Amino acid sequence: MTFTWTFDSPTGTYKSHAMSMHLYEAALQKSVFMDYVRPVEGFGRKKGESVTLTRVSNLAEPSSPVLLEGYRIPEDTLALSTKAITVQEIGRSVPFTSLSDDLSEFDMNQIVQKRLRDQMKLALDTLAAVAFKKAKVKYVPTGLTSNNIATNGTPATAATENMTVFHVEEIRDYLFDTLATPPYDGDDYVGIFRTLGLRGIKRDPAWEEWHKYTDPQAKYNGEVGRLESVRFVETNHNAALKKVGTSSVLGEGVVFGEDAVGMAEVLTPELRAAIPQDFGRQKAVSWYGLLAFDIIWDTANQGEARIIHVSST
Repeated sequence: MTFTWTFDSPTGTYKSHAMSMHLYEAALQKSVFMDYVRPVEGFGRKKGESVTLTRVSNLAEPSSPVLLEGYRIPEDTLALSTKAITVQEIGRSVPFTSLSDDLSEFDMNQIVQKRLRDQMKLALDTLAAVAFKKAKVKYVPTGLTSNNIATNGTPATAATENMTVFHVEEIRDYLFDTLATPPYDGDDYVGIFRTLGLRGIKRDPAWEEWHKYTDPQAKYNGEVGRLESVRFVETNHNAALKKVGTSSVLGEGVVFGEDAVGMAEVLTPELRAAIPQDFGRQKAVSWYGLLAFDIIWDTANQGEARIIHVSST
């Protein structure tokens, strides 16, 4: 018997219209910088486009404070300086149609809002990180126990080594002893690093040996924790902190004390729904804000500089 075979579907692409009831979302990178910025008090709506911060420098310590009878008390000059932060509009939007919302198994409005909130979180994190990285003091690891420190806001050489315990010691001592930077919280500075930078510390035998007795769970938990009066925070947000140096050997980071970065905010970033167009067929949701971040002390002077940027050319 002869059989005649035919297709049981029209010509064209074969499709499956069955969809999973679960919505799979892309993972979000870790945002941390916003937790460490200082909002400028007394600034907001109807206050203009910029705010001016007044900074007071230290008085130089006299060679001797001893007074001589018959002579006036010597006078010192108090130096004041200012720093202006100008706000800027920020935001993004996502359009969608009522048709896509009506036909989709999922709530398109909720999906769009969630992804916009995630995007907003990362965008703010990057803007804050850029302000931290304006630090004038640039620290470059040039070996396991060597470094280069520049104070003009530009790294002087390429990093050839990742972070180690030695570099943590050097950075902490430079902040405390050379710059006299006040700690961020209590007696601790804060160090925010890309994962690679913290991995360099955790691979250092000195760190492992020390943690055998002080915090044996640190390696198990994958945490550097508190080391040399620096409390470490990890991020994998590559737009905020990158892998830098020769063959991307170094995980970029910043170590800072109090009053490092200020935030001038007129309008806190928020979600906004557009007025539907074309009789409700065209919809859109956006996030929008009016603010700016900037370093407060843009100098490398003792008593003023608050941030060390660990980087590379």
